[in-house]
Amino acid sequence: MKRLIFLHVVAILLLNACQNQAKQYPGPQKPNILFLLADDLGYGELGCYGQEVIQTPELDKLAKNGLRFTDFYAGNAVCSPSRAVLMTGKSSSYNTVRGNSGSFSDDRWMRVALKKDELTLGEMLKTAGYQTAFIGKWHLDDPKDISTWAYNRGFDYAVQEQWGSRFGGKQYDEQMHWINGKQDSVYYHIDEWECKDDFRTNLAFGYLDKIQRDKPFFLFMSFRAPHGHEYEIGNKEIYSEKGWPAAERLHAAKITLLDKQVGRLLNKLEEMGKLDNTLVVFTSDNGPHREGRGHDPEFFDSNGELKGIKRDLYEGGIRVPMIAFWKGKIVPEATTNYISGFQDLMPTLAEIAGINVPAQSNGTSIVPLLTGENQKEQDFLNWEFQLDGWSRKMPDGGFRQAARIGKWKGVRYGIMNETQLYNLNDDISETNNVAADHPEIVKQMNDIFEDKRAETPGFPDGGVVQDYKAKDKHP
Repeated sequence: MKRLIFLHVVAILLLNACQNQAKQYPGPQKPNILFLLADDLGYGELGCYGQEVIQTPELDKLAKNGLRFTDFYAGNAVCSPSRAVLMTGKSSSYNTVRGNSGSFSDDRWMRVALKKDELTLGEMLKTAGYQTAFIGKWHLDDPKDISTWAYNRGFDYAVQEQWGSRFGGKQYDEQMHWINGKQDSVYYHIDEWECKDDFRTNLAFGYLDKIQRDKPFFLFMSFRAPHGHEYEIGNKEIYSEKGWPAAERLHAAKITLLDKQVGRLLNKLEEMGKLDNTLVVFTSDNGPHREGRGHDPEFFDSNGELKGIKRDLYEGGIRVPMIAFWKGKIVPEATTNYISGFQDLMPTLAEIAGINVPAQSNGTSIVPLLTGENQKEQDFLNWEFQLDGWSRKMPDGGFRQAARIGKWKGVRYGIMNETQLYNLNDDISETNNVAADHPEIVKQMNDIFEDKRAETPGFPDGGVVQDYKAKDKHP
């Protein structure tokens, strides 16, 4: 009898163990990560963020099935410094890169690369056992130094375009896509693809077809759209029936075609049986642009109610769409007004990967927010940006700062100028400067501007000029 009872207990325990095991996700315990980054996509350019003309059904569906952020911020107001914040988890006022190019004491202008001792997302996740891939616009390198390109910064597979003539380097053909730092790579022919993002998505498919199925992957898709310097696309029909100016048809088409590529990638992962165990993140590197041979961001109301566009530290330049999908973890059809930004993504992905947050990051993990738990509010977010570059001189170097403390937004253009203050709860468009009414809040903003920063070579207008030659360029 005792033996029968013992066997019965064992059977129950085994059954429970099997049932518990069945509740877990199939495949690797660590989730895959698909990171989707648009280039110059405005806060108001997706249907789920209020866009009424440009069609974005795939991203709207992703938002419906996941979590949509209303108060999420890019790392900065232009490409390079924003991506530097994303890649290192260091906010812009502490980041090595604070503009698209740096100025130096011998009157040189050049792109500033991430330092070798700055850990990237690729390097971090590679140490956590991830297969890592980067496809698209890197913009964090010295074009003449392949050791600074994505392939040598933690990505097993890296496809990137390259250009460097503005910085005294070789004139690269932007249609050439270098694979793993090799020039004899792949070439984008406009007439063979709907757009450059279509071409890059097919490269991603090739990568996904070759991954090890028993290891998690981190795929970073750095899309082209709707950047103004893609002057032509292969699909000439989309929106052709509209009576819009050519520049506006092109702009809208690039966004809708980008949306299509997102859908293709999600379908691919579903076909592979990977989507159920994948965190998908979609966002943009900064606000909407006024580029591309006549494009006007007002035509489609690209920044919504927000003031400013790309290169501004007002809301329109840095507040961006952010959508997160993670089946079984993120509650569908959810919206959050939690204030967060690019520097928070490194600690978030570190926690998801089950590793310690790199010491260099001053961001905050938002995993509790994603999984429906209590999320600690942040004390503040801040930005620092030098607009000078490519031999363009501006008063105060085009130096700009901004900070957000709860509902309050501070903006200062030039270290000698007055700080503007806005109550975003009442004035999301930043039209009413209330600095005179709240001197104590202005002081808090100024303390952040002056104390929560560090000097860095190449971006002297918030500190002192330093000679780049006196330092190892990429220590």
